[in-house]
Amino acid sequence: MDLATYDYDKLISAKLDELKQAGNYRYFAKLERQAGQYPQARCHGVGDRDVSQDVTVWCSNDYLGMSQHPKVREAMHEALDRVGAGSGGTRNIAGTSIYHVELEEELASLHAREGALLFSSCYVANEAVISTLAKALPGCILLSDELNHASMISGVRQAGCEKHVWRHNDLEDLERILKSLPASAPKIILFESVYSMDGDFAPIGAICDLAERYGALTFCDEVHAVGLYGPGGAGVAAQQGEAQRIDLITGTLAKAYGVMGGFVVGSAAMIDLVRSYASSFIFTTSLSPVLAAGAGASVKHLRHCEIERARLHRHAGLTKNSLRAAGLPLMETPSHIVPVMIGNARCARAITDALLAEFGIYVQPINYPTVPRGKERLRLTPGPFHGPDRIAEITQALSTLYESHKVELEAM
Repeated sequence: MDLATYDYDKLISAKLDELKQAGNYRYFAKLERQAGQYPQARCHGVGDRDVSQDVTVWCSNDYLGMSQHPKVREAMHEALDRVGAGSGGTRNIAGTSIYHVELEEELASLHAREGALLFSSCYVANEAVISTLAKALPGCILLSDELNHASMISGVRQAGCEKHVWRHNDLEDLERILKSLPASAPKIILFESVYSMDGDFAPIGAICDLAERYGALTFCDEVHAVGLYGPGGAGVAAQQGEAQRIDLITGTLAKAYGVMGGFVVGSAAMIDLVRSYASSFIFTTSLSPVLAAGAGASVKHLRHCEIERARLHRHAGLTKNSLRAAGLPLMETPSHIVPVMIGNARCARAITDALLAEFGIYVQPINYPTVPRGKERLRLTPGPFHGPDRIAEITQALSTLYESHKVELEAM
């Protein structure tokens, strides 16, 4: 029997063409960030378009510009000269350095927990912690907010246990599900403290109330909050006085802290369980000690300095006020994240292309599957160095572009 012959490249190209026709194909901007001049960068092109221009970055998750901070850069240089570039292995086999241990101790102290564990990213941390903990608890049931990050969804899938998705921040829906479950079954409620696309907060205290009432553990992703909120940057849960009611908190070292990596904090037993059973921790080369050193310096600095946080929140407020006054379709949020609604993928791409070409402002459009179709947006992240002049520039640029696309936008 003859085997069928397929033109695999043709099939794959057709799938890519679908993305391009829908306006959801992702083009990468080739940026050369300029140390000490954040948020300035040199753009060397987008996708296959070669350009060379100075730009102001308005969409980075390097929220506080800590990747540029002298203390962080100095710590990384010192570690590089002291121990070299790589870790040399997995954490179990020669890959645990003094920098890993010190950073884990610093993170446990920041969150007032017995233990902490480092990962190469918080995506990996979320996958590993959720799936490992759920598999360790016989008959475990997972309850996940519908807007949870892809990494948490992946962890739920890998767990392979019973799961329920509750409507975003809807406490009545969450309690309805909890009531329907066996009282004796282990349960874990999964949520984020700050939702990165809509910029809203979770009702943390109320979620913890329900968890205690129905015998559930709580897992909170504070990726978009650590370093930015709470005493010493411990997060939104700490700011609200609820942190110690949460069983496991995950966070990143790649956003507010400006470096790379992820972590989880919790009880000694829970951290040891993940350390001992999570495949993606056990079989992965550990984070470079250079990165661990830089992250440690950033965490220590932000535990004792409020300057960067205060400026970020002030500039976020000024940006919202400016966009609102200009009549732009601002999505109101209580956090530092500033979404501007567009509602069409092609239009979002056209506006961001024009922002770059005509105004030297780099913003990446947020399209499906990051947000639902019809909810496409620009996601602005003003930081400590996006002062009044830059805020006025982007407001004027967006006002001009929205006016030029007015007919198209009103037709949606």
